[in-house]
Amino acid sequence: MKIIVPMAGRGSRLRPHTLTIPKPLIPVAGKSIVHRLVEDIAKILKEPIEEVAFILGDEAFFGDDLVASLEELAGSLGAKASIYRQDLPLGTGHAIMCAKESLSGPAVIAYADTLIRADFELDPEADAVIWVKQVDQPEAFGVVKLNSNNEIIELVEKPKEFVSDLAVIGIYYFKEVEVLKAELQKVLDNNIQNGGEYQINDGIKAMMANGKVFKTGSVDEWMDCGNKDVTVETNSRMLGFLHNDGEHLVDYDVTLENATIIPPCYIGENVVLKNTTVGPNVSIGKGCHVTDSTIKNSLIQTFAKIKNANLDNAMIGNHVSYDGKFTSISIGDYSVLE
Repeated sequence: MKIIVPMAGRGSRLRPHTLTIPKPLIPVAGKSIVHRLVEDIAKILKEPIEEVAFILGDEAFFGDDLVASLEELAGSLGAKASIYRQDLPLGTGHAIMCAKESLSGPAVIAYADTLIRADFELDPEADAVIWVKQVDQPEAFGVVKLNSNNEIIELVEKPKEFVSDLAVIGIYYFKEVEVLKAELQKVLDNNIQNGGEYQINDGIKAMMANGKVFKTGSVDEWMDCGNKDVTVETNSRMLGFLHNDGEHLVDYDVTLENATIIPPCYIGENVVLKNTTVGPNVSIGKGCHVTDSTIKNSLIQTFAKIKNANLDNAMIGNHVSYDGKFTSISIGDYSVLE
């Protein structure tokens, strides 16, 4: 089994956090989005992972440190890491074809801007599986249309009239991914574009037209990481899941001085909390110092220094210095204070 992970986008909706690091490396409950996604997919598949192929953007932004972390991730699963580049943002289908050398055999394709909780078996009779989640407002999503045999016969983008309430979440399984590869090559060769981009859906629709059987795989939880608010919410939900699973989330090297932690919280190594209450639903990355503050429902990355703060629904990046009693301020592009 292979896992193919397109992650070339810079994530403009998560600025300013994605000005310096790619969105898939934003930490949720102490671990990057892409690490959590790949590890969770591997657990669901319940079979050895042979290769994890990552499609990255330009080397200036997706550099050596990122490549090293992805190679380590693949290695932790006993898999080979393959690194490909998508130099131009030409769509999902184009991104997948940038990894065409890895497109053979059974494979899962997953976009690295979402997290899931699921437990199901792949249907052995299906040529492909599209993972879906039942939603309350299907008109806001791409959905699947099923026939009487619960086979997918159509993909409909943001339907104005009710078609289905099963939203496509961006994770796909192909029994023979080279079939998708062949159809996407036709999409590229014939310059078939939607919105100025080459889309995976055009390859999938061609497979359906040729009689390939598509089934659904349902997830219990689908958590978006598209913008700041939903990422903070996803962090809170993931902390709750991990806490209920019995995971140890507070590092043993945390220094507490007149401080209280209200679970669930993730607290990284070498964090100092002084005269502070943290939680619930807070992630604080390694090396942070927090003094005279109250923080809840928030995500703080690494090596931040925070004092005199009262934070709720906050997302703070790496190496930030924040004093709630500020009288002087220096804020970069796309920053938000509300």
